[in-house]
Amino acid sequence: MAQATFSVRMDEVLKKQFDGLCQEFGMTASTAINVFARAVVRQRRIPFEISSPESEITRERAMQAFTALRAQAKNNGVADMTLDDINKEIGLARMETEV
Repeated sequence: MAQATFSVRMDEVLKKQFDGLCQEFGMTASTAINVFARAVVRQRRIPFEISSPESEITRERAMQAFTALRAQAKNNGVADMTLDDINKEIGLARMETEV
């Protein structure tokens, strides 16, 4: 299999810590990145949770998001869609992703 180079920029201190930990595991940083990439491809997801430190959703923030979505729907000319129309669009989008 042909090899390709993958270059990543990261904080120097983080790189030293990562290299040291990889060495403790008996592998290089390159091997660790390859293990990660294979896990992502195999599982078709990031193999650990990525979340925002801001976990609390307030009613006010939810309403702001809803209002913004409503304005976007109006700007895109789809504010008058019925629930049936929306469900049809969802079904079509799902069929496109399955192909």
